[in-house]
Amino acid sequence: MSRLELIKELQQTGLFMMEKNLAWGTAGNISARLNADEFYVSASGTYLGELAIDDFSLCSSASLLEGSKPSKEYKMHQGIYEERPEMNAILHASPFYSTLLANSNIDIPSNYFVEAMYYLERVERIPYYHPGSTELAQAVKEKAKYANVLLLENHGIIVYDTSLKEARMALQTLEYTAKMHVTALQSQIDIRGLSQKTEKDFLQNSGYKPVREWPTT
Repeated sequence: MSRLELIKELQQTGLFMMEKNLAWGTAGNISARLNADEFYVSASGTYLGELAIDDFSLCSSASLLEGSKPSKEYKMHQGIYEERPEMNAILHASPFYSTLLANSNIDIPSNYFVEAMYYLERVERIPYYHPGSTELAQAVKEKAKYANVLLLENHGIIVYDTSLKEARMALQTLEYTAKMHVTALQSQIDIRGLSQKTEKDFLQNSGYKPVREWPTT
């Protein structure tokens, strides 16, 4: 994929997030890997629904290579790419229901339906650190290898996947599941989630998606 094609897909992703109520205002940032060592990330203060071609920064593990000043949270993206070489896209936002649960002690279930079993396979929490801080970037990097969804307490969420398309699907699944869970709690509906045995069998044997590899510890 060329640089321009990648930037256009990032633009489409930002618009998708706004149109689907998965992002709001200037909150959040998105990125995609250009090659093994470089990635494009949305620039500081940008509105995800109206990203222009020059609203992206090309970064490497060392520094800003070209473009506008990157989002102050670009180091979170950098850490994930370093820990997860198979991941090529990262979406950070604060959609209402997912962030509501990130701000609580309520877990987001993964056993409600097929997409949730795959896209929410591993969810980890990260305690609050100031946005853009070295502490937050380090905490994200440390958890990146153990999950594909991160809940940032009193902040928002991060999803990352092999492509922007898959990352969009993961984000939409996360918010849809969170909304379903909150609605069920409000309405006192007892959702019959699938058993852990069924979840494991689905992930290993259904052929729905390639099986992810996780650290043993």
